[in-house]
Amino acid sequence: MGFLRQNMLWIGALVVILVLSVFGVAMMGSIAGAKPKSLPVALVVLDQPAEFPNGQPLAVGDMMKGMLQGNSQLPIHWEIVKSEAEAREGLDSQKYYGALVLPEDLSAGILSLQSPAPKPAVVQVLVNEGMSTQASTAVKQMLGQAMKMAGAQLSKQALTMISAQTDMLPVTTAQALLTPFEVHEEIVHPFGVNHASGNAPGMLVQILWIGCLIISMFLFQTLQKAVADGSNRGTSIVLQGAAGLLLAGLASGFLVWMASSWYGMEFANGGRVWLMLWLAGSAFFLLQSTLLNWMGIPAIGLLVLLMFFSMPLLNMAPEFLPQATQDWLYSWTPLRFAASALRDVMYFDGYAPSSSHSAVLWSIAGGFLILLLASMLKRGSLSDKRKSMTAS
Repeated sequence: MGFLRQNMLWIGALVVILVLSVFGVAMMGSIAGAKPKSLPVALVVLDQPAEFPNGQPLAVGDMMKGMLQGNSQLPIHWEIVKSEAEAREGLDSQKYYGALVLPEDLSAGILSLQSPAPKPAVVQVLVNEGMSTQASTAVKQMLGQAMKMAGAQLSKQALTMISAQTDMLPVTTAQALLTPFEVHEEIVHPFGVNHASGNAPGMLVQILWIGCLIISMFLFQTLQKAVADGSNRGTSIVLQGAAGLLLAGLASGFLVWMASSWYGMEFANGGRVWLMLWLAGSAFFLLQSTLLNWMGIPAIGLLVLLMFFSMPLLNMAPEFLPQATQDWLYSWTPLRFAASALRDVMYFDGYAPSSSHSAVLWSIAGGFLILLLASMLKRGSLSDKRKSMTAS
């Protein structure tokens, strides 16, 4: 019974509960209940209305547009664009997770079902895979289901029109009624081979963050030892920063080589991937070293927590996240900007949205470089106080 009365036992139990709670919030709380909301998808209606033999117009494109926009169960925000080229430009600039193109001959194709030679039109579904595997998969499934429902409704209407004219259906007409229009799916900006189903950017950024944290810790210990041995603190901090930036570049290059050589990850432009990782690694190192220089070893706890809170977000589309997570974490975490910038390079030839992710990384690196150099003044003033006290 003496064992159960030991304070350390109950303190340990409380610490376990606290750690589990913190990391539970970090790993699950930020994404719990994640579901798509208002996924932006381009809708291109090129359909030209056709006419029945009696002169009545048939505008299938407008009818499908109204059906899609009126379906509140689809978590899609339809962006009406005028042409397929405009839709593809939006896909390139990461404005849309996908696009639906209704062709010019959609109405004519439906009318042709009652002719001896039916010619179903081809509806295009474009999926922006590189932008987000999670969101693009959801868009692909939702658009496929929507097209099935629209096809079934159009088949029913066409059958009603044809049955009013004849009781006998030719075999070709009956077959055409099963698929009143064809659906052609196209993947744009696909991820490469062995890219962890499109999650490679987030995975590489996580590994890089850990590598830079190790670099930062060892260089911080080196700085402390050098100053203790009598080296000038200002010079040592400058050398700390220079060595860290060099090591971040070497670590980034090794990471690209390792992913490619060991695991067969294909890069369209390995050099650009390396440079972007070097930029991200430099931003990580400067952020980490600045906190270590100003706060000391306790900063490691904050950096580890930042990593665990950020990890679940790196490969998620923001439209899937709770609003609180978007506002309080996704909007500022450096790891997310690094993953997005790397995704721009790997899948979009470096083309980023209007607020460039790489520009944010440059800002982080520049801001924390200034703070890192400023830490020599703070530490220097404390050192001067100690010297003056010792002399007195």
